[in-house]
Amino acid sequence: MNQHELVDHLTAHVVGRRREIDLVVAALAADRHMLLEGPPGTGKSTLLRAIARELGIGFEFVEGNAELTPARLVGHFDPARVLADGYDPDVFVDGPLVAALRSGSLLYVEELNRVPEETLNVLVSVMSEHEITVPRLGTVAAEPGFRLVAAMNPFDAIGTARISSAIYDRVCRLAVGYQDAADETAITLRHQPGADGAWAEKTVELMRLTRGHPDVRIGSSVRGSIDMCAVAASLGEVRSLPADDPAVSLDAALVALSGRIRVREGCHREPEEIITELWKQVFTAPPDELDDAGKAPAPNGARPAG
Repeated sequence: MNQHELVDHLTAHVVGRRREIDLVVAALAADRHMLLEGPPGTGKSTLLRAIARELGIGFEFVEGNAELTPARLVGHFDPARVLADGYDPDVFVDGPLVAALRSGSLLYVEELNRVPEETLNVLVSVMSEHEITVPRLGTVAAEPGFRLVAAMNPFDAIGTARISSAIYDRVCRLAVGYQDAADETAITLRHQPGADGAWAEKTVELMRLTRGHPDVRIGSSVRGSIDMCAVAASLGEVRSLPADDPAVSLDAALVALSGRIRVREGCHREPEEIITELWKQVFTAPPDELDDAGKAPAPNGARPAG
C-alpha cells in the first residue's frame, strides 16, 4: 500500500495520533532514523509497533537499561561452540542489532536514555555507516529497510541520562505528549470494553488531575485509568457491589494510581492521601446549593448559633 493508504489504515487502529502517524511514516519512508520523546504511557511503542506491523517489516525490540552492554546489543560467539569449532561465523549468536541489520528490520530501542554511553556509541557508528564491524566476525552491512526507531522519557525521569548531540544529530526527533481527554477515554474503553462510558470518563478525569496537582511531580499515564476500570470491575465482583460504588471506586483508584505518581521532593504527603483528595473531587456529589441568604444549609441536627 502507498503512504496515504498506510496512514489511513493506521488511524483506524491507533486512537488519535494522526499528526504523529503522518510524521513517523514520512520519516521512515525517507529512510531516516526516528526518536520519539515523551512521558511514559503516551503510546510511543504502540505507534511504532503498529507501523512496523502494517509495513510488513521486521521489528527487533531492545529494552533500554543499564545492563544493555555492547555485547548484548550486537551479539556474541557461543563460548561452548567456540571451544569445539573456533571463531566460525556460524558460532556467532546475533544480538538484536546484528539481526536487524541482516534482515533489514526496524531496531526499536525503548528507554534510549537509560542505555549506557558505551552502548550508545555503537549505535552512533551504525547510524552513520549503516554497517558494523565485529571482531573475528567481520563487517555486517545493513540490508535495505534497516532503521533505528527509539523512544525515551524526558531527561528528568528517574534513571535517565542526557543523550549526546551525536545521537540527536543522526535522528529525526518527535515530541509526543499526552492525548486529550476524549482520546484517553477511547483508549481506556478499548482496553476495558465492558466499562460504562460515563464511568470511564470519570476515571480519566481523575487520572488527568494527577498530572496537574501541585504536590505531584509526575502524574499517571492513561494506564492508570485502564487499570482502575479493570480493578473496579473485579473488586466489585469480590464485594458483590457495582464498580461505581464508593467503597469499590476509591480502593480501585488507590491501587491503580498511587504507585504511578511521584510526589514532589520536600512534600510530606503520601500518594494515597493525594489520590483520595482527587477521588473525592471527581466522584463525590457536589455540595448542596446555597440557600436564599447565600449560605450553605446547616447539616442535619446542627443548632443555630445564638
